[in-house]
Amino acid sequence: MAGALREQLSAALSRRFPGLRIVGTYNPPFRPLNQIEQEELSARVASVKPDIFWVGLSTPKQERFMAEYLPRLDTLVMVGVGAAFDLHTGRIQDAPAWVKQSGLQWLHRLGQEPRRLWKRYLYNNPRFVIKMTSQLLGLSKYPLQ
Repeated sequence: MAGALREQLSAALSRRFPGLRIVGTYNPPFRPLNQIEQEELSARVASVKPDIFWVGLSTPKQERFMAEYLPRLDTLVMVGVGAAFDLHTGRIQDAPAWVKQSGLQWLHRLGQEPRRLWKRYLYNNPRFVIKMTSQLLGLSKYPLQ
């Protein structure tokens, strides 16, 4: 997220949640962090010791980041927020309440960014559900560890 967007997000969240303390922001590169970047991130986080480290990198990048860095950074909790940062800055439009209540928010998001999200929503997510269901029902020859 570029500097201007980080500032927009900080301002929007501070307006919506008075008393919120944002102790820092970080915009990682679109590649794995090198050793120097890892050390700099670790030092930045150690200097502010956030209670919650919010991660908005998109799925599955944010989950991989959290799995790798939660044990390495001085924070209590990491939370993947997906498109929440884009919603709060107005970069994307939130779904109407009835869409959310009917469980179709994913379809609303797909309509806004079809080129980016089609594979995730129409291919990866169903594959994940099928694999998890077969694991839970004991139908897979590779049970979860």
